[in-house]
Amino acid sequence: MGIKTRLATMNFLEFAVWGAYLTCMGNYLGVAGLGSEISWFYAIQGIVSIFMPTLMGIVADKWVQPQRLLGWCHLMAGIFMLGCWWLGVRAGFGQELPNKALFIALYTLSVAFFMPTIALANTTAFSILKERGLDTVKDFPPIRVLGTVGFIATMWFVNCAVWEDGAFSFTLAENAHKFQYTYMQFFVSGLLSILLFAYCLTLPECRPEKKEGKSTLLEQFGLNAFKLFKQKKMALFFIFSALLGMCLQVTNGYAGPFITSFKGSTDAAVATSFAANNATLLTSISQVSEALCILLIPFFLKRFGIKVVMLMSMFAWVFRFGFFGVGNPAMPGVLLFILSCIVYGVAFDFFNVSGGIFVDQECEPSVKASAQGLFMMMTNGIGATVGTLAAGEIVNSYCTWENGYLVGDWQTCWFIFATFALVVGVAFALVFKPEQKKA
Repeated sequence: MGIKTRLATMNFLEFAVWGAYLTCMGNYLGVAGLGSEISWFYAIQGIVSIFMPTLMGIVADKWVQPQRLLGWCHLMAGIFMLGCWWLGVRAGFGQELPNKALFIALYTLSVAFFMPTIALANTTAFSILKERGLDTVKDFPPIRVLGTVGFIATMWFVNCAVWEDGAFSFTLAENAHKFQYTYMQFFVSGLLSILLFAYCLTLPECRPEKKEGKSTLLEQFGLNAFKLFKQKKMALFFIFSALLGMCLQVTNGYAGPFITSFKGSTDAAVATSFAANNATLLTSISQVSEALCILLIPFFLKRFGIKVVMLMSMFAWVFRFGFFGVGNPAMPGVLLFILSCIVYGVAFDFFNVSGGIFVDQECEPSVKASAQGLFMMMTNGIGATVGTLAAGEIVNSYCTWENGYLVGDWQTCWFIFATFALVVGVAFALVFKPEQKKA
């Protein structure tokens, strides 16, 4: 098996672990008596991302090879995720969790070990590609696209898989016990995480860079990546990464409950529509678009540079939220939902993947893993935490849980989110002025 295929397989499993629960967890939390805490579950991913990716990046730079650390993090994440599944088993289908505090604790520990793996997977791929003389801008996106394919695969699996009366099957029927409404999504995620741990043990070595001469105290503790903030270009990049990161988890947390809420509509055409009853399957179009957009990144980065690419991402978020605000699950409104999912590919990839490549190109070899962790901290850490909690407050102000559905003035919520993305995009266009060199 070629090295590109092996790295693509690593990325497939990396994001399959996440796709099993990320976009459909909100539906289960509503069933389990934690519907009002959805924003906190997604914020937890951000909170741990403030420090865990950076710490693990330091470890990877200084002591443990990144592919080994990637595997051990997945082992711990998988064990704790299976703990969440077991608590769900003990509670039973469609029942509230009796021990909500323990469930939250196990979930927190799982994502604390998972979130650093995104940056570690990037570092591993970049290191192995460079050791073999390959071009990261050209060769990494096709490898990374398999991660999106993995995310889609587990989304589809969880949307259609049914575990009822001890029997396993697949269906699109609206009343079946689908994985997306049950604890079984955590079982799928945990099992795949442990599988990836075993796979990481087979990957080639990525030896840490050795620096000649004496090291400063900051370098000894691996904190010298924070010196990047002394560069105006990098400081602005990380600040706007945090601001744009505020958009990342909003639709992951609320798109499912939002689309599913139409099942409670008095309009039969809307309530019985395919989209309202298969929210996870519909939103998977976002990941299909993401997979296609990743392949466009080398062209856009080389032709337009990081500023234009990130601007495309920011304004794509405006349309992502705006289309949700004016659409509905029935024809022709569902076409706007589909358009929202299509532009998501630009919104997510042109920021996350291009940003990772930009950081790798701008940093010294001795701090690349730490810098990737710092980028992760600003986006999925600080940005996602603040954005998710703010979005939760907005949604809880305009919507309430009724008969298992989160209903209310969703349109105002989506328009607020779209306005924020628009303001960030305009500000970025005015103040971020990188060197006029192609990525």
